Amino acid sequence: MYYLVPIPVTCRMGRAIAKPIKYGPTTQNRMTDYRRYRIDGGTYFFTVNLADRNRTLLTECIDTLREAFRVVKKAHLFKIDAMVILPDHLHTIWTLPHGDDNFSQRWRQIKSAFSREIAQEEQISISRLRKQERGIWQRRFWEHAIRDEEDFRRHVDYIHFNPVKHGYVQKVVDWPHSSFHQYVRLAILPVDWAGIGICEFGLDME
Repeated sequence: MYYLVPIPVTCRMGRAIAKPIKYGPTTQNRMTDYRRYRIDGGTYFFTVNLADRNRTLLTECIDTLREAFRVVKKAHLFKIDAMVILPDHLHTIWTLPHGDDNFSQRWRQIKSAFSREIAQEEQISISRLRKQERGIWQRRFWEHAIRDEEDFRRHVDYIHFNPVKHGYVQKVVDWPHSSFHQYVRLAILPVDWAGIGICEFGLDME
């Protein structure tokens, strides 16, 4: 379930066993201490950032972002359990179909679909130019495999409280680009939910 409120913008239009991805010698040297763990049909928390954290593209071009998700979600099924979109980054929880652990492909396609609709105004590094890449997104993203129901709840709460944490609003309900509103409609959370105790979780995934 997810909920992104469209706003006017100007843009071009069971148990599972965790297993590490295996890298070859060259890749391993290049990506020291950066391993992804995948669970077939698992549930994951993600943080995805813009390359330039001073830009506000994600909320300025929210309709474009929604369409990118819609297209990729239709081609490669996954469930969005929770999400919040902030100007320069997003947090979300996905559940993948049984036997599927390829979240990297989905993120790659979402980023590409979004980037294609954005005017090329960003600074692009030499390495990105050589690979014919845009400079909108950070190449990497934070990923965490959800362990159990308590872990799921903590990360959903973190997602919904995030706009307050960053000072965009004083109340969770006041941020429009959040699955919190869907949770309220489904009577999972009260409209005045304030995220009591969120800071005690020790989660910091920006």
